[in-house]
Amino acid sequence: MTGLFAQKKHMIKINPVIPETKGSYLVGGSIRDLLIERAPSDYDIVVLRFPEKYASDLASRIRGHVVKIGKQNQMVFRVVSGENIFDISVISGKTIEDDLSKRDFTLNAICYDLYSKTFIDPFGGIKDILSKRIRMVSKEVFKNDPVRLIRAYRIGAMLDFEIEHETEKSISNDVKLIAKSAVERVKAELFKIFSTSKSYKYINKMSEAGLLFEIFPELSALSGCLQNRYHVHDVLNHTMIAYNQLEMLLNGCHANSEISGFAKQGMDSTRSALLKCSILLHDTGKPSSVTVDNGNVHFFGHEKLSADISRRIATRLKFSNHETNYIDFIIRNHMKALHLYESFKKKPLTDKSIARFFIKCSDNVPDLLFHAIADMEGKRKIDNIGNSDFINFISFLIKKHNLIYKVKKKEPPLLTGFDLIAEFGLSPSPLFKKILYLVEESRLSDNINSRSEALLLVKELLKNKA
Repeated sequence: MTGLFAQKKHMIKINPVIPETKGSYLVGGSIRDLLIERAPSDYDIVVLRFPEKYASDLASRIRGHVVKIGKQNQMVFRVVSGENIFDISVISGKTIEDDLSKRDFTLNAICYDLYSKTFIDPFGGIKDILSKRIRMVSKEVFKNDPVRLIRAYRIGAMLDFEIEHETEKSISNDVKLIAKSAVERVKAELFKIFSTSKSYKYINKMSEAGLLFEIFPELSALSGCLQNRYHVHDVLNHTMIAYNQLEMLLNGCHANSEISGFAKQGMDSTRSALLKCSILLHDTGKPSSVTVDNGNVHFFGHEKLSADISRRIATRLKFSNHETNYIDFIIRNHMKALHLYESFKKKPLTDKSIARFFIKCSDNVPDLLFHAIADMEGKRKIDNIGNSDFINFISFLIKKHNLIYKVKKKEPPLLTGFDLIAEFGLSPSPLFKKILYLVEESRLSDNINSRSEALLLVKELLKNKA
C-alpha cells in the first residue's frame, strides 16, 4: 500500500452507523469514493453470512426499513434512511477475494474489512486510483456483463479518469456485446455520462471505439456525409464539435459575456443531459434528406426527419414520455433561431415575431438558443472565430427574453376564457385558444398592457372575423 493510502487506512471516515461485524466488508464504488474523499450516498456491503440479519441490525440503528431486491439466490437487502442507501448482500464465492475477482474494474475491486479496519486490494485498485486509471479486473469482465462497456466511460466521465490501453482495446473488440444488455441499463449509464460536465471527451472516445455506433447505429450514416459551403466538416464531425461547444457553453465558457452569464444561471444536470442527447441526434435526418442542385448541397426538412428518427431511438432505448417529447421538440425546432436570424438580416424584426418565437418555444427558449449557438459554432474550424453577427443576434434575443418575456410571463394574463364568455357571449370553442393566443402575443410584444386594451383587441378581432 502506498504511503498516502497507508495514512488513509487510519483516517478513512466510515459512516458510524454501519455495524462492524466480523465477516462484513465495505466494497465497490462506496470504498472508492471514500478513498478519493468523495462522500458516498450509496454503500455496498457484503457479508460472509446472514445478510438479512445484518440489514435488520443496520435498519434498527438508523430507524430505516429493509427492502428485498432481486432473485432468491441473488438477493440484495436494501436499507434506506434519509439520503443514504445501504445495499447488503452475501459474498459471491467462498472468500472475499473470490467476490472481488468477479467485479468490473480494479478501482471497484477494493474492499474494507469493517471488523479489522484493513483494506483488501488483490488487483492493485488503490494504485490505479492514484494513477487516475480505469483498468479491467480480467479479460472476461465485458462478456460477463456487457453494460460494463459503457460503464467504463461513465466512471471516467464522473471521475475524470483515463481508461487504460488494454481495457480500451478490449472494449473496441467487444462493442457488439452491448446489444445483449437491457436497454434500460444502457440508457441509465448513457445519461449519467451526459449529466457530467466533461462528457464530450468520453462520448468522443466511445465514438472512436465504435461503441457509440452500436448504441446509436443511426449515427453511422453521418460519417462521410458532406455538407454545403457553410460547413467545413462532414455531419458526424460537425455533430461532435457542436456537442463539445454545447457542453462548454453549459459550463459557462463562452467569449460573449451575455451568453456566458445566461449559461451560468444554471441548468440542472437532468435537463442538460437531455439537451446534450438532443444535439447528438439533431442531424440524424441529413443523410436521407440530402439533395444537390447545381452543385449546392441541401438538407430540406432534415430537422423533421431527425426528430422522427430521434423518436424511434427514444422508443428503442425506452426513454420516458417527457424525455422523448423534450428531445423531439428541441430537434424539430432547432432551426427556428437560425430562420429568425435570416429574417432579421433581410429586415428588422417586429416585437410580434420575437414574441411568437418565445411563446412557441416557451420554457425551452434557453435550451434552443444554446443549441443554436453550438450548432453554428460546429460549422466552422475549431480555431476560428464564430459567426459574430449570429452570436450577437442570439445575445440580443437573450436580453429580450430576460428583460421582457420572463418578467411579463410571470404576470397574470389580461384575459381568460371566462372573460370571453362574460364580455362577448362566446361559447367554448377552438376560437377561444386562438383569441387568447393573440392577446398574449400582443401583451408580450408590449402592444397592450391592460385589461381594457385587451378587450378592445378582442372586439377588433371578432369584428374582422365577422
